Amino acid sequence: MTETSSKNPSEPSTNIMLSYGSGKFLVEFFSAAFSVLVFKYYETNLQLDPLLAGLGIIIYSIYNAINDPIVGYFTIRPTRFAKKFGRRFPWIVFGCFIWVFTIILIFIVPSSYKTNPENHQFGIFLWMALSVCIHDTFFSIWELNYQSLFPDKFRGNNIRSKAAGLATIVGVLGIALGNLLPTFIIPSYEDTGRYVLNAIVFAAIALVIFFLMLPGVREDPVMIERYLQSLEDMKSNEEKEASFFTQLKGAFKQKNFVAFILFYFLYQACTMSLSASVDYIADYLLPGEKSDTTIIFAGMLVGALISVPFWGFIAKKIQSNQKALILSAFVLIAGLVPMIFAKTYVAYTIAITIFGMGFGGYWFLITPCMADVIDEVVVNTGKRNDGIYMGFRAFFGRLSYAVQASSFAIVHTLTNFDNRPNVDQSTPAQWGIRIHSAILPIIFMLLGVLIFWKMNTLNPEKMKVIHQKLDEMDL
Repeated sequence: MTETSSKNPSEPSTNIMLSYGSGKFLVEFFSAAFSVLVFKYYETNLQLDPLLAGLGIIIYSIYNAINDPIVGYFTIRPTRFAKKFGRRFPWIVFGCFIWVFTIILIFIVPSSYKTNPENHQFGIFLWMALSVCIHDTFFSIWELNYQSLFPDKFRGNNIRSKAAGLATIVGVLGIALGNLLPTFIIPSYEDTGRYVLNAIVFAAIALVIFFLMLPGVREDPVMIERYLQSLEDMKSNEEKEASFFTQLKGAFKQKNFVAFILFYFLYQACTMSLSASVDYIADYLLPGEKSDTTIIFAGMLVGALISVPFWGFIAKKIQSNQKALILSAFVLIAGLVPMIFAKTYVAYTIAITIFGMGFGGYWFLITPCMADVIDEVVVNTGKRNDGIYMGFRAFFGRLSYAVQASSFAIVHTLTNFDNRPNVDQSTPAQWGIRIHSAILPIIFMLLGVLIFWKMNTLNPEKMKVIHQKLDEMDL
């Protein structure tokens, strides 16, 4: 991976990279809480029928199919603030500031629904579906622009690797805190009031991180000028912005983009299924207290953090982000296999530490890999309209929630899972938990590796040519 020149006057500082990485913290901090708490809260605490809970998440994912690409399409257009703040920064500030508070909405279900859930199944279901869609709307507005910023702000493989490495470390801390914090705030998962308190604490922490993120997501004068010049070039050439459906069609003609998106979707389905299963594992498969799940999450955190330098070395050694990404997927699978049969916290912790090492690698490599894909798209199209591509990535990432929710609903229904609090589950129900915590994630990752290996054509030689063309095109 040959370092390419940059049109920026100087390399972004480490502090700027860490500030940018704070956005990764926010994404993973909330994603961890969402995947672990939301489905379980509605299914077991509010006793919503698992099929209705699954349907709520599926509706949320269908909404994503409309919301994310369209948000990506409309937010690439210039705003009245573009000359001063750039294309993306205003959208990041607007969307993120509101988004940090929408987590509370998901858990402030009316008291009458909580006290008499069997008579308010539709009301609980409707509250779930609407609140998660509102939450996602503002997430899409800021996160799509945040992700689109990376390939433009951090140019060249060495700079991208450093920025991605720092963001990975900060993001893993977000995952850890997002998973661990609820175990202290909600010592008893039967206490529905604690879920609201947990959401308020999450919003307060997220607001602080939001302000820490701002320096890292500001667009510098060179980036703003480059964007404004591209608009002038379009006007002088009398070019019109392609319609949404034209760009949609064009996106799926980019083979490497499709390969990346499918692999990313299956990886997200894998990790969402596992993380959402942890509380079920603690409740129904393992002995001990609820807070003992801390050791499982700590194992994943340690595995992820210690692996980051290793994956940086591997990517540099084999000169391919794409090949390194495949290797990290196999490490993920190696950690999942023993979880099928693990019966103690020690066994689960060892397995999830191995999983965490693969997770750290995948997370470290996913942003540079996406940047490579975007670079190829920019060269092929002659435009840096990457917002719509980030929209598709966000859609497929959120589609994994539908996979998680629907698989849980189907497995729990087929295995006669009892959603009443503090009950012993039957042997089939316990095996159902093992299916959605380990067996299905293994299938997802193996399928993702196969698709990516067959479809992806990006290699060091091709990336060198792409980077040279980007410099020539000043994009």
